[in-house]
Amino acid sequence: MLVVLLAGVFAAVELLPGDAAGATSDRGVTAADLAARRTALGLDRPVVERFWDWMTGLPTGDLGTTARGQHVTDVLAGPFPNTLLLGTLALALSTIGALALGSWAALRPGGRTDRAVDALSTAAFALPEFVVSVALLLLLSQWTGWLPAVTLTGPDGAPESWTMLVLPLLSLAVPQIGWNTRIVRGALADQAALPHVQAAVLDGLPRRRVLGHHMLPGALPAIAVGIATSAGMLLGGTVVVETLFNYPGIGAVLAGAITDRDTPLIAGVVAAAGAAISLLLLLADLVRTTALGEERR
Repeated sequence: MLVVLLAGVFAAVELLPGDAAGATSDRGVTAADLAARRTALGLDRPVVERFWDWMTGLPTGDLGTTARGQHVTDVLAGPFPNTLLLGTLALALSTIGALALGSWAALRPGGRTDRAVDALSTAAFALPEFVVSVALLLLLSQWTGWLPAVTLTGPDGAPESWTMLVLPLLSLAVPQIGWNTRIVRGALADQAALPHVQAAVLDGLPRRRVLGHHMLPGALPAIAVGIATSAGMLLGGTVVVETLFNYPGIGAVLAGAITDRDTPLIAGVVAAAGAAISLLLLLADLVRTTALGEERR
């Protein structure tokens, strides 16, 4: 799947108007100089050939060279850990929030709490990250002054203060809390309909005990897959969120690379993000397989 995705990246950039030679050249450059630069960047070769050359270096960690002459790995070395930090925190926050809200609603099926959680989670998931970002920016920065509106970086390239993480973190986490809350609630509802869970309720066990000992373990496979899926959405949302808050992550790098029509850099970002998402999906499959194995025992 990752190979197909990377091939699609090369094809998509090829279809965009202009090329890396024109986008990264100075104004007033002559046609001869522009043609020479295209040759130097290999843009005169077929896109299939350039894709194959780039892919052969991928197993060794060689992501190629950008249109501005930098190694892609060097360009990503600084911002990618920042994005991983932001994405990991957002994933953890969305997981904790979804488990709490979904379990709270499951304790009161069909009641006001259940209906309120359902409505709020649907609304949260329906909101794009840029809408959440602007709303939080107005509320927590412009109107109250509680949090900084932009991210300033220190000498190491990381945010200067943890407070600069809060707005990007919430902007990414809020829609995913909505998504995962619905998954948690749906998985728990499926478990509540099973005979052994209904028997535990009829035996008079407290609802919290039924939830913790009988419903959550069985719902874990579906929840794990949902959380892993939301990781891809989180990384996709970083492009918008990091740009809005000037966060030093791969989102800003990707936006600049698209402007430059820099195919190796765009593919490098996609490869790094795709590898991280693939790892999370693998972990989710392991959790699901383990849980199903325990159920069969």
